[in-house]
Amino acid sequence: MPDENRKQTFFAGREEGMYPFYEAAGPDIRLIDKESEHTAPHLHRAMEFVYVTRGSLELGMGRELYHMEEGDLGIVFPDMIHHYQAFSKERGRAFYVIANPGVCGVFGEELLKYAPENPVLPKEKVPGEAVNAMMCLKWTGEPDPVAGQAYVQILLAKCIPLLGLTERNRQGSGDLVEQSVAYVSAHFREPVTLEGMALELGVSRYVLSRVFSGVFHTNFNRYVNEIRLSYACDLLECTERSITEIYMDAGFESQRTFNRVFREAYRVTPREYRMRQREKLLAGKE
Repeated sequence: MPDENRKQTFFAGREEGMYPFYEAAGPDIRLIDKESEHTAPHLHRAMEFVYVTRGSLELGMGRELYHMEEGDLGIVFPDMIHHYQAFSKERGRAFYVIANPGVCGVFGEELLKYAPENPVLPKEKVPGEAVNAMMCLKWTGEPDPVAGQAYVQILLAKCIPLLGLTERNRQGSGDLVEQSVAYVSAHFREPVTLEGMALELGVSRYVLSRVFSGVFHTNFNRYVNEIRLSYACDLLECTERSITEIYMDAGFESQRTFNRVFREAYRVTPREYRMRQREKLLAGKE
């Protein structure tokens, strides 16, 4: 794993035409500006804000899908299953602020106890102070940790009163879908199998298989590989680690499998992908 005690570089995205990278504002905040794309259902312990800056984006929360247009702000609480879809033919773009609970101050306990009834604030309801905080983070790129924490708490203070919160236990958290996402999120770097996961969760492999096909519209192996690929891409973009270290850390059984799955997803090898990101970074600095 990358050293958590230093700033890590996060590039803007993974497709042609993206803007320069942003760096994490200290170890607790990640800033990502990228083209809108499909992201598999996942969850994490961090707070996530997504501000659509061009086109449209679909934010999936649990089993619901929320449409977002330019200027809309999506807010994902910690430990909430979410995913993204990009259906528009026009390339959309969004800016993400991902903040660990430790920088959320007095809101930390509330974020773990409640969830928004609707996680999207339409453009006309997004407070001006919230837009300003997002843009300050976006264009500054490297605010000091204190400033970054202040901007995150401004976002929370201005947006939470507008969301309409409900207690988590009313949303069926703990069902098989959430257990499945949480299990894969925790174990994807290991040699995880559908049979082993079913045994751990106390269900049959056939019931579990239907969760992936019926809810995620994919099979177990493809879903796990999507999570592994996303993790590997972050390492390719923001570290100097070797391809061998990366595929092993991401949970792939061999470099041959890693290269095959990577080419199927991105049409380039991991090495070519890394070189392309470096070229875009250099072009952005000119």
